[in-house]
Amino acid sequence: MQEMELPPPAQSSEKNTKPAAETGGSHAVSGSEPPGQASLPLLLEGVLFVAAEPVQVARLAQLLDVSQEAIDIALADMSVAYRTQQRGVRLLRKGDRVQLTSAPEAAPYVERFLNLDLTSKLSPAALETLAVIAYKQPLTRGDMEAVRGVNCDGVLRTLLARELIEPVGRLEQPGRPFLYGTTNRFLQYMGLESLEDLPPLPEAAV
Repeated sequence: MQEMELPPPAQSSEKNTKPAAETGGSHAVSGSEPPGQASLPLLLEGVLFVAAEPVQVARLAQLLDVSQEAIDIALADMSVAYRTQQRGVRLLRKGDRVQLTSAPEAAPYVERFLNLDLTSKLSPAALETLAVIAYKQPLTRGDMEAVRGVNCDGVLRTLLARELIEPVGRLEQPGRPFLYGTTNRFLQYMGLESLEDLPPLPEAAV
């Protein structure tokens, strides 16, 4: 029997054979309709769950192809739901960055599970300095020392090492000293969702 010669297999372009994940970013969902407002909390929760660090609201809006206002509304809905439905997570927000974290009530058990010392106490001096930064940020080390009346070098190093504060800029004056502000870890440590949740200062202290 005479053998039949089969035609060569069709050549597929490299672009069409790449997995969708390799196309990256918005190209993986190009052509699809932007998600509706009702589905945004679900999508945001999934993205924030795998994020290793706080995510900018603008980046979330770009990722989901919606407005930042829509993201803000969805984040507010998520925050309320987590608090009112006794969920084990909370949504932290500082400025234009957001992050999922465990609820303050779960902290001792998370610490035990991970064998970490997440809740070790700060010294009174460190807590006092941290309070000054939280309410008056951004400010320099000199500003802290002017308020407290003592040298803050040691407690500043402690707070930086614990990632409760971070440099957020420099003051435009000779020497250009660092300006410091609180971090998302500060919110987690204090059991807050945003700086707006800080208790008001007595009028005499304002």
